Amino acid sequence: MHDTITNLSIGLGLAVLVIFLLLAANYESLRLAFVVLTTAPATICGVILVLLITRTTLNIESYMGAIMAVGVGTANAILLVTFAEQHRRSGGSSIESGIQGVKERMRPILMTSTAMIAGMIPMALAAEVTAPLGRAVIGGLLAATCANLTALPFVFSMVQQRAETASSSLDPDDPESRYASQV
Repeated sequence: MHDTITNLSIGLGLAVLVIFLLLAANYESLRLAFVVLTTAPATICGVILVLLITRTTLNIESYMGAIMAVGVGTANAILLVTFAEQHRRSGGSSIESGIQGVKERMRPILMTSTAMIAGMIPMALAAEVTAPLGRAVIGGLLAATCANLTALPFVFSMVQQRAETASSSLDPDDPESRYASQV
């Protein structure tokens, strides 16, 4: 049992690392990748808290639920951070951009999380075989949604406060790059 938990923990850690690397490549910024992943610890805390409250064991199903919750929570964080960064690059301050990101993306984030939580309720109340997955997803998404709408804009404004507004892209086909073709 201990080996299984260890392997699952390694799998969860690798999933977070792969997400970080993909985000860094997508944003062309380690800072923004870090900002997006700041909600992952809250998601894991939410998973653990709900599993403790419901006296559900930590097993393969609950780990799969944790990975699903981290994925959906990260997708919601990407939505908010992308919008906030676009607002910041167009001239807004980092604090104003973080708040604007929440104002503009609160509804899609709440809709995504609510739909996923509602879909997991029957599974969480079902037989003991699938209940850990549903419970883990519900707990993780509740915590991730709260973190995305409260802590994430604060972290964004702190990290991006002194960041340049010019694109760091080296791609000559990127119109925002300083190396863009002047044709």
